[in-house]
Amino acid sequence: MAGDSERIELSEGELREVAGYAADCARRVLGLFEVARPTDARPREAIAAADGFAGGGRRTAALRRHGWAAFKAAQETPAAHPAAADAARAASHAAAAAFLHPLADAHQVKHVLGAAVHAARAEELAPAGVRSAVGDTLGWAREHAPATVVAVLGRLPRAPAGGGRVGELLRALDTALRP
Repeated sequence: MAGDSERIELSEGELREVAGYAADCARRVLGLFEVARPTDARPREAIAAADGFAGGGRRTAALRRHGWAAFKAAQETPAAHPAAADAARAASHAAAAAFLHPLADAHQVKHVLGAAVHAARAEELAPAGVRSAVGDTLGWAREHAPATVVAVLGRLPRAPAGGGRVGELLRALDTALRP
């Protein structure tokens, strides 16, 4: 494994697979956001933009703007809807996955797995009846991670310490996906 300051190999095809996986993870909990904020399309648009890149579209400033807009939607979500806020963060991370840097830096693990762990956190924060309808998002993320995601993680240092509950989920998923 490379040291923290080294560059890693990272192809556009790998970025596309990482973004597609991130979009799939975020999509699992999008409904949690849309129930709380039905007129706010920013997270849905961020996931659609990530899907577009994953499907062969260009990595554009518009894709980045969609990611930031979903992040802003998370910030604007009332505190009474924490699951919705994390669902919007998952969508933001899906769009941001296209901008993974080719650096062997532990913080890049968040670009690879951020959508999955925020989706899992959204599921944890959802009311019990809704939570069971979403399913085991972290388990799903583990079982459905493409080989490319696992290969990219293998070039990065392990997930960093800290980050509260989301950080715990990040480290758990990171560990589960590594050989």
